[in-house]
Amino acid sequence: MHRKKFIKNSLLGTLGLGLISSVYSWQIEPFWLEFVKLKMPVKNLPDHLVGKTLMQISDIHIGNRFDYQYIIDSFKRAQQLNPDFVVYTGDYISYEDKAQLSQLSEVLKYAVRGKLGTLGILGNHDYGHNWSQQEVANKITELLEEAGITVLNNKQEQINGLNIIGFDDYWGLNFKPEKVMKDYDETKANIVLCHNPDVCDIDVWKNHKGWILSGHTHGGQFKSPFLPPPIVPVKNKKYTSGIINLEDGRTLYINRALGHLWQVRFNVRPEITIFELQKQDFV
Repeated sequence: MHRKKFIKNSLLGTLGLGLISSVYSWQIEPFWLEFVKLKMPVKNLPDHLVGKTLMQISDIHIGNRFDYQYIIDSFKRAQQLNPDFVVYTGDYISYEDKAQLSQLSEVLKYAVRGKLGTLGILGNHDYGHNWSQQEVANKITELLEEAGITVLNNKQEQINGLNIIGFDDYWGLNFKPEKVMKDYDETKANIVLCHNPDVCDIDVWKNHKGWILSGHTHGGQFKSPFLPPPIVPVKNKKYTSGIINLEDGRTLYINRALGHLWQVRFNVRPEITIFELQKQDFV
């Protein structure tokens, strides 16, 4: 009898733990935002920008797959940090139909803007079905610009001495990094925005020595402790999340995403990243 009771209690405990874990990964962690604070040493950074903050927001994925009031609430929290620069690194919607454009317009009323500048790039989902609908990308670009977010589609913009270079999406219709990198100036304080981190492995960088800010992977959204996430949408499986030293003077940062494709996260909390700008000289 004791053995049967032990087995019964063990099964009940396992089922209970499984239920708690399911509720946690569905209803709690997907909305448990973390503000990640990091130092960002930048070559050629002007003195007046030392100590300024740059906020990265990525992959908000507005649509029908989760309650995007959470994104609005997160934006309101982020605004309280009063960032100097804000960059958005793509995937503003999870496109099904034109309703997502109206939903995004509603959310962008609360967009976080930097005191000095606000810029963004597009991600693959911003090109609609099969990443092939230019009209969707055009409308999203229009909405972003109306919200005060300058879209860098293979362009660069220097603001107050910080030069932001933006690549259009690797999987989209307009991936032409050579268009902007032909004018790359290594004497500037350069930061590159690139939605998909796989771009780090192709020959487009013109000896860039500095930071690359990406998104796209969501950190896998689900991973066991001490193990890498089982699924990430990149060829290079090292590119999951966080800081990655590319061993050639480049530093890649992959944001874990504020939103999610599906409402499930485990051990991969959503994030907004706040970098504090610092000087650094490379040998």
